[in-house]
Amino acid sequence: MMDTPRFQQFGIIGAGRVAQALALGLAPHSTALPLLWGRSPEGARAAAARIGCVAAPKAGDLFEICDVIAIAVSDDALADVVADLAAMLPAGAVPFVFHVSGRSGAAILEPLRAAGASTAAVHPAMTFTGAPESEVRRMAGARFAITGSTPEATVQARHIVALLGGVAVEIAEDRRALYHAALCHASNHLVTLIAGASGGLEDAGVEDPAALLAPLVRAALENSLERGFAGLSGPLLRGDHRTIGGHLNALAAFSPDLLPAYRAMARATLDALERRGAPALPELDRKLR
Repeated sequence: MMDTPRFQQFGIIGAGRVAQALALGLAPHSTALPLLWGRSPEGARAAAARIGCVAAPKAGDLFEICDVIAIAVSDDALADVVADLAAMLPAGAVPFVFHVSGRSGAAILEPLRAAGASTAAVHPAMTFTGAPESEVRRMAGARFAITGSTPEATVQARHIVALLGGVAVEIAEDRRALYHAALCHASNHLVTLIAGASGGLEDAGVEDPAALLAPLVRAALENSLERGFAGLSGPLLRGDHRTIGGHLNALAAFSPDLLPAYRAMARATLDALERRGAPALPELDRKLR
């Protein structure tokens, strides 16, 4: 881990899952306990008590004593929170302010940068389930997507990631939405995929779909992470249009809710095969239109 400075105090805007994990993870690296503020005073006090930090009566209190402030609010609330905070920033104050939103870069923090703060986006690429102690452990070794408003802010963002034990990955400002879309495609859509497959198995009479799917899906996931698209197997790779046709007919008859997603994923897989030089498969192409 790189050498990192010890800070006076961290301020956290927000009181939810990510805010609590950040406060707990950063607390050992500052002289004073983190100062936490949330729009619900009761929620902020409860969160602060849970993780052993201090609840701030006003958001402006953070600028008076904190040298680093993390904004951990919902994506849709971020711009409004930034505007409110910029109006509170005292003249001459130069804190480092970062947000943890995945979809936004540093540009959304421009009102704060224009008011004198150093700003960056620092997004932990992991899920937060509300268990701050275990999430602090999981942040160690996790990747963090960083985007600084200046080279100096990027260095500061790297320091924060290092304090948490993570690995910083720089994402350009104009590619943040693409980065976030890729993460959502992998994680959120995976949930939809597994839920759909489980539903299909239930329609086929399987009492415990998860137990049946688990070994197959885990192996496929590991294979795809290690080998990328080269890890593909199954009837689409073999060009077995009769098998795919049978799938489509069975889905239409017994599990019609799964049919659109199956068709879309099969179509995407076939397109990917063709982009990689596989021969055209007109029978499959017709079935999947």
